[in-house]
Amino acid sequence: MIRIKEVTTRSDLKKFVRFPNTLYKDNEYYVPQIESMELDTLSPSKNAAFQVCEGKYWLALDDKGSIVGRVAGIINHRYNNKIGYKICRFGWLDYIDSQEVVDALMSVVEDYARSKEMEMMEGPVGFLEFDVTGILVEGFDKLPTAYGKYNYPYYAARLLAAGYDPGNDYVEYLITVPDNFDRYHNFAEIAKQRYGIHEAEYSSKKELVRKYADGIFKVMNEAYSGLHGYSELSPGQCEDLKRQFLPNLILDYVSIIVDAADEVVGFGIAMPSFSKALQKAGGHYLPFGWMHLLKALKENDTVDALLIAVRDSYRNKGVNAMILGKIGDGIHKNGIRYVESTRELEDNNRVQNMWTRMDRSLTKRVRVYTKEL
Repeated sequence: MIRIKEVTTRSDLKKFVRFPNTLYKDNEYYVPQIESMELDTLSPSKNAAFQVCEGKYWLALDDKGSIVGRVAGIINHRYNNKIGYKICRFGWLDYIDSQEVVDALMSVVEDYARSKEMEMMEGPVGFLEFDVTGILVEGFDKLPTAYGKYNYPYYAARLLAAGYDPGNDYVEYLITVPDNFDRYHNFAEIAKQRYGIHEAEYSSKKELVRKYADGIFKVMNEAYSGLHGYSELSPGQCEDLKRQFLPNLILDYVSIIVDAADEVVGFGIAMPSFSKALQKAGGHYLPFGWMHLLKALKENDTVDALLIAVRDSYRNKGVNAMILGKIGDGIHKNGIRYVESTRELEDNNRVQNMWTRMDRSLTKRVRVYTKEL
């Protein structure tokens, strides 16, 4: 018999975070997340997402008291208010190959959702767009990016049997770096002359954050506002990202396009692939995990394309070409051979069209599931 236990203590939360490490022990495609970062993400005192979200977490235990599954229930009030519909998200979903376990986990989340008068379940998704989304349904023989997640092939069938329907699909591509980025540079020159836009000037990550971080978040909120599941970043969430994410950027893989008034009109960010480094770190930054991550920054043949966004008024004006040209120069400079696109909505044509002229292959597909309450 399966028993469900709500996570209420720090000790329980650590068990919640560590469960996948046991479930996927010795699996060659599993990439463990840094435990301290996961704990911060799930802690209201550490994650500004809780300014607009609430949530609970549960563990599934077998009759011996061993953990056999986990799940989070999340309500993003900002997003629900925006769309005018009451959705309870579920995320951090992992389980052994047992329908009894899946049914027990989803039942407790659904009970929570009903107690909050929600109308629909949707997931796996997290608090924000930056959290891991979806269940892997294609690409089980591929290493996920550091911003994705591996799961066993049985996950989808078990969730379908629990009464969930397929929703949106997200895809990932592996792109072979072209020999040159001349066509993008040519378009970039035309855009500069025609629209008075140019690459932002900064000499350090500190200067980049100080001068342009707020503009980056403003453009992101505008450009992504219409995407399914996107919740606009609050000031507190922006500050979190400034502290945690932007200082770790590699300037060769960043492009910020500004207008004549030095206002951000578009940006793109890529990062070296951390997947293999995270495997070696084993979920811990200390004592030696940081060494593997640092090495990945300096010695790598792959970068992950993280973010690209352009203000509505500057779409189809060559901003994407400027971004790809600048980051392309950094890619060639550092001997990068491959670019992996992180999870993108399959119907997000603005992003998909960026890769159509490049040598690419679809490597992974993940799916979000829904259920009416």
